[in-house]
Amino acid sequence: MKRHNFVTIEDLSKDNLLYLLRLAKEFEKHPNRELLKGKVVATLFFEPSTRTRLSFETAANRLGARVIGFSDATVSSVSKGETLKDTILMVSNYADIIVMRHYIEGAALYAAETSPVPIINAGDGAHMHPSQCLLDLYSIYKTQGTLDNLNIYLVGDLKYGRTVHSLITAMRHFSPTFHFIAPKELAMPNEYKMYCKEHGIKFQEHTAFNEKVIADADIIYMTRVQKERFSDLMEYERVKNVYILKNDMLGHVKENMKILHPLPRVNEIAYDVDENPHAYYIQQAQNGLYAREAIFCYVLGIGYDEVVNDKTIID
Repeated sequence: MKRHNFVTIEDLSKDNLLYLLRLAKEFEKHPNRELLKGKVVATLFFEPSTRTRLSFETAANRLGARVIGFSDATVSSVSKGETLKDTILMVSNYADIIVMRHYIEGAALYAAETSPVPIINAGDGAHMHPSQCLLDLYSIYKTQGTLDNLNIYLVGDLKYGRTVHSLITAMRHFSPTFHFIAPKELAMPNEYKMYCKEHGIKFQEHTAFNEKVIADADIIYMTRVQKERFSDLMEYERVKNVYILKNDMLGHVKENMKILHPLPRVNEIAYDVDENPHAYYIQQAQNGLYAREAIFCYVLGIGYDEVVNDKTIID
């Protein structure tokens, strides 16, 4: 297999996505291997992160790679005025893969056009979060047994939520029905609603969020209202607590329904939901390890047969 960048879900065909999910399933069986022994992974996080950075670094370590990088751009030469191009070219001298999170939309694509080593987009502004999307797809598939013909409810910050934008793009292959639940200030942007229409994706929009509205959901995907995306903090204060999922709203949901959240949670899921059997967001985060191990192999051209027949498994 040839090497790839992993910048946007839109670049991936249905076969690519299903292939990556098969890889993730293999890594869930045996996450500890030495497939990346001798490789160096650089994690460049120009924006704060906990789960994404740690799961990428854990995935690299569990595959035998070494990790370099930074979690705070102020401690790098960026603080001295170094351009993104120069940072990428410099780091590519030292690493075999660069995992990058950046606050500017399109930064990952620019890095991929610049870098001689594979770039993995760990989130670029409000645009895309493809590795989160892959673990979301894996979580949906594990809990539903299929990706086809599901009712998926996206709740909260649909304007700035790069995770929901990525999920819409990926699900174009699987005939979903989306329900967009958001206040008008955080409604799904028109470009994504047009995308749904162009790709025959059914969707409905709601402003109400109650037991009746969510009764037919297969997946409820909660999102945090992202304070860091708001230039007007008064607007943030108006919308931050509009939708809170509470345990008493789940009395009549479908048996198979699962609740997802890309995390971190602020207060959009009440803590009494955590013990409900429909809650899946902690397991969802764990699935990020397997999905990101799959991504590392994909970008380096390590094929499925190599993973299945791997002799470096460490039990």
